[in-house]
Amino acid sequence: MDVDIVFSGGGVKGFALIGAYQALEEKGMTPKRIAGTSAGSLIAALIAAGYTSDEMIAMIDELDLRKLLDVRKLAVSFPLMKWVFLYWKMGLYKGKMLEEWLERALAAKGVRTFADLPKDRLHIVASDVTNGRILVLPADLPQYGIDPNTFSVAKAVRMSTSIPYFFEPVKIETPQGACVVVDGGVLSNFPLFLFDDEKQMKKRPVLGIQLSAKLEERPKKNIRNAIELYEALFNAMKEAHDARYISRRHEKNIVFIPIRHVLSTEFAMTTDVRDKLIVYGKQKTEQFLKKWTY
Repeated sequence: MDVDIVFSGGGVKGFALIGAYQALEEKGMTPKRIAGTSAGSLIAALIAAGYTSDEMIAMIDELDLRKLLDVRKLAVSFPLMKWVFLYWKMGLYKGKMLEEWLERALAAKGVRTFADLPKDRLHIVASDVTNGRILVLPADLPQYGIDPNTFSVAKAVRMSTSIPYFFEPVKIETPQGACVVVDGGVLSNFPLFLFDDEKQMKKRPVLGIQLSAKLEERPKKNIRNAIELYEALFNAMKEAHDARYISRRHEKNIVFIPIRHVLSTEFAMTTDVRDKLIVYGKQKTEQFLKKWTY
């Protein structure tokens, strides 16, 4: 059965998305359009390029996540230097290693730019913080004076996965000046709206995979200090837009995969934890599909 799929963000929790996709494959579902934010954009790009879930698992078996954390090399080092770089570069890690790894993975399937994918196949969400707007790639690129056919898919994913202050933001040059682009989750962590046009009849079912619990089942934040306040503010930014959009009408088409004991930036996780995330994502999706009607 043909479906459209939307993947949420969630950092390294995104391994659960591979398990979710594995369950969909085994059910005989074929994605025609795929959208994603942050980690979801990476999984969406791999699927759009033709990767199966088994191929993705084999690929990450050979990947050391810690190697994706590319710290800037310093000619002179002192204890506070990384915080100086954080101030000026706006991120602890460059993010270039992630982009280069994905470039190689996509190139192995013959995908480099959006011209190498069928039209309307892949939709990636990033956040243009210079202009305060959701940036949908490749659809919005012409508004920035950029030809989508020449734009790197790996670069688009890097933009969507640039967790603020963790990875350096991406700057794109436009006729109006440079724009700073960060993680799509800042403005829309679960872009279900991309495939939900109430004015048009749906050609196929739209299925969402979200790395969190239903809104009414999410635990309340316990805010006792400034750090916890910052975390709560950031989570509110990620969730508020999408939570307001998702209604009972949408919930029946969303697989909720709540993951509470893994940090989004836990790049040092063990292979055991990673494998458990994949299995958990598959199990939750299998449970959902047993009851899903479309």
